[in-house]
Amino acid sequence: MMSYAGKIVLITGARRGVGRLLTEHFLAGQARVIGFNRHADEELLPGYTGMAVDIADPDSVAQGFARIRQEFGQLDIVINNAAQLVSQYAMIMPAAAAKTMLEVNVLGTFLVSREAAKLMRKPKWGRIINIGSMASSLEPMGDSVYAASKAAISTLANVMAREFAAFNVTCNTLAITAIDTDMLAQLPKDKIDQVVAGLPLPRYASPDDIFNVVDFFASERSAYITAQTVYLGGVN
Repeated sequence: MMSYAGKIVLITGARRGVGRLLTEHFLAGQARVIGFNRHADEELLPGYTGMAVDIADPDSVAQGFARIRQEFGQLDIVINNAAQLVSQYAMIMPAAAAKTMLEVNVLGTFLVSREAAKLMRKPKWGRIINIGSMASSLEPMGDSVYAASKAAISTLANVMAREFAAFNVTCNTLAITAIDTDMLAQLPKDKIDQVVAGLPLPRYASPDDIFNVVDFFASERSAYITAQTVYLGGVN
């Protein structure tokens, strides 16, 4: 278990799915964890602070970061995990659903990363890690907007990596494969099984697969690793 003692970690979408797994992982490593969620939540575990923040709303994000400054005075690691997924063929995709996915997945990641970098600039240290998806590479039918949004956050990380490099803030993306979460439950299991069966490593991801790469990106020793996207399962 990697030690995160003394680190302040922000995770968006921290209450469920991959976000909840990462929250528990960082807490087990003795980090203080802040969760940005759409609705106020109670303390999940000792060391966790939940905040009601709509990451697609610039004012809400600004208020959340003002509270981080006041209560914690620092921010070391950000995990941009929150995402919306609506799986439908493009010809019948409601514009409202497409708009929500782009606002949460892309604009939300941008807003959180931008404000995080402002906090990381003075201490000249920080890690920004985006949670991407195999969809951005495999481009499955029915997921045009979702796949595009996840490709966009890799590009965001790559450009921000250059902009934030002078402050020793790294920006990377972990593109995960299917993992048993409530988001995945929204999709037909036979569709997911078919995609997984076509992977070079044809299995569902485990929490440890995700923790391994997140720990690598977050490590003090990864100061020279930035603007990278790691795909699980052999996706490229």
